[in-house]
Amino acid sequence: MVPILRVARPTDDLDALMSFYIEGLGFEILYRFGGHDEFDGFMAGHPGYPYHLEFTHHRGHTVGRAPSQDHLLVFYLPDPSHYQAALARMAKAGFAPVKSYNPFWDEGGATFEDPDGHRVVLTSRTWVR
Repeated sequence: MVPILRVARPTDDLDALMSFYIEGLGFEILYRFGGHDEFDGFMAGHPGYPYHLEFTHHRGHTVGRAPSQDHLLVFYLPDPSHYQAALARMAKAGFAPVKSYNPFWDEGGATFEDPDGHRVVLTSRTWVR
């Protein structure tokens, strides 16, 4: 048994997030639900990876945008072909990079803002512990 990380957050527009995370970032829908105590949502990730993202919408409630430009999910893609493919997929889906709030992420990486204002960094760096 391997531990799994789930990052969950609310949104006002599930469909817009599906476009960003599925078409742009290349995730798959792992699970989708609706009408669960007035909550709808989906989980996105890659089968077999030890993490996934959950997005929920509580009917009748407004969440608003991200509290800052420095709320980030960072994906390390040190293989040049994986990094370039990820950038090309985002461009093909219609998502352009934005200037990072922290200039560190612009060096060897690209930052993208999802429809809720939360940011995702794709970096070509290698994570070393």
